[in-house]
Amino acid sequence: MNNKESFLQYLMIEKRYSPHTVRSYLNDLGQFESFLNESGHSDNPSEVTSHDIRAWIVSMLDTEYSAVSVHRKISCLRVYFRFLRKEGVLKNDPLQKVVVPKRKKRLPVFIEEKSMSTLLDEVSFGEDFEGVRNKTIIEMLYLTGMRRSELIGLKDSDIDLAEATVKVTGKRNKQRIIPLVKPFIKNLGTYMAMRDEFMNTNSSEWLFVTGKGNKLYDKLVYNIVKGYLSIVTTADRKSPHILRHTFATHMLNNGADLNSIKELLGHANLSATQVYTHNTFEKLKKIYKQAHPRA
Repeated sequence: MNNKESFLQYLMIEKRYSPHTVRSYLNDLGQFESFLNESGHSDNPSEVTSHDIRAWIVSMLDTEYSAVSVHRKISCLRVYFRFLRKEGVLKNDPLQKVVVPKRKKRLPVFIEEKSMSTLLDEVSFGEDFEGVRNKTIIEMLYLTGMRRSELIGLKDSDIDLAEATVKVTGKRNKQRIIPLVKPFIKNLGTYMAMRDEFMNTNSSEWLFVTGKGNKLYDKLVYNIVKGYLSIVTTADRKSPHILRHTFATHMLNNGADLNSIKELLGHANLSATQVYTHNTFEKLKKIYKQAHPRA
């Protein structure tokens, strides 16, 4: 087993990273190796130098990669070289003397409450199976703040209609219970009954399925969310993750405390949740400037 294969096993088994994260790490490593080969340098980890890594950073910035993207790719290298040192493959870490460019703090993009109300109360999704499913998907993402991968992994057994809760399995298989509002419980029950009738079955392993009865996949969920958000917003980003940001921001704006939001989102620490306070502060500044006579 070569270094990359061992690293892959490490990410999946020990770190328990999601398949999406593992793919991203492998893509980043592949990109770094291609850069080394094209530059005439060896891609053998024991021969990689800090100069090679700095040259890659400059190359990425020259091709207009954002500082955020560069940080993510260098983070991948850090994990990789740390793993190789742990395994005894390397004695020194070539990243020790590498300084990456500072990232600009970017506030989470979210959809305004009025726009979400318009989408869920006024936009027609259709009465057929896919229409009902699509609206239920968007409601689930917005009402719980769960990640796209978490939604795709939901099973019927994770839903407790009587207790109005959903059990979510997040990163590193950590589970959390999220309450569901009563109106949505009714909609969810309607969807599940319609799905079973549509699929001609009494039960389904996966809560949300394709038109052929298979488990959902990333691109389909992305297209569903992007298509419907496009109706109510002109924001550049319209991914399922925007609904997660929207959930957290709306909760905070309406009085929820950070610790509660942290638990609902499944964040490991409070610092990851605190980014949403910036959106609230920006809103307060705007209100202040509009309302204060001396502003």
